[in-house]
Amino acid sequence: MIDNPAQPAPRTCGCQLRKVLLEAAIVAVLGVAFAFLANQLSPRGLSPAMNYFPGDTTASQPPVAPVVPGQSSNGASAQPPPPSPAELLKERIKTNGLQFLDRAGVEKLFHDPRRQEDLIMFIDARDPDHFEQGHIPGAFEFYPYYPQKYLESVLTPCQIAEQIVVYCTGGDCEDSLSAAIYLRTAAGVSSGKLFIFGGGFTEWEAAKLPVETGQRNSGDLRNPAP
Repeated sequence: MIDNPAQPAPRTCGCQLRKVLLEAAIVAVLGVAFAFLANQLSPRGLSPAMNYFPGDTTASQPPVAPVVPGQSSNGASAQPPPPSPAELLKERIKTNGLQFLDRAGVEKLFHDPRRQEDLIMFIDARDPDHFEQGHIPGAFEFYPYYPQKYLESVLTPCQIAEQIVVYCTGGDCEDSLSAAIYLRTAAGVSSGKLFIFGGGFTEWEAAKLPVETGQRNSGDLRNPAP
């Protein structure tokens, strides 16, 4: 009997290759699992959540809002400081239709030649004791709590004057405002020529300006003009 040389050999190579690949895959999976377990147990292990290559960290920071004037750092509007007594008085003067005058304006009117012609008039709205202790030279006395006592002496000069400066202590004192309102409503003095010196006699005296003591036009002066 003659053997048939064309008969194929058994197919064992493909099975062996698949077996080798399967064993390699199993070894790889076990190696990864072992490495992961070892990393977790090690105190120097790497954390998957940590960025070990941060690069430019500024790009990941949230933007900082600029601080706008008038706002606090958290974006809320900053509260303005409360108004001073002088500022409140100034606002009440305007609300009542009268005109506010600062010390520079008062001093300018005091040195105006028209004052010698009675065209500029000063009225002191403080009580009699303070008036005698010192007042702006030539000022008329008009205490608004007893207006009838002084009205006759100031009525005619008020009608002649072109500008009338009314003052009291200054600051939060409102006697000058009360006196001006009375002169306007009861004596018919025009609002257009009524001015209130907000700083009052306190500011006048602090500036070392001339002060007259005693009665009006007594001639007794402190800090006389040079």
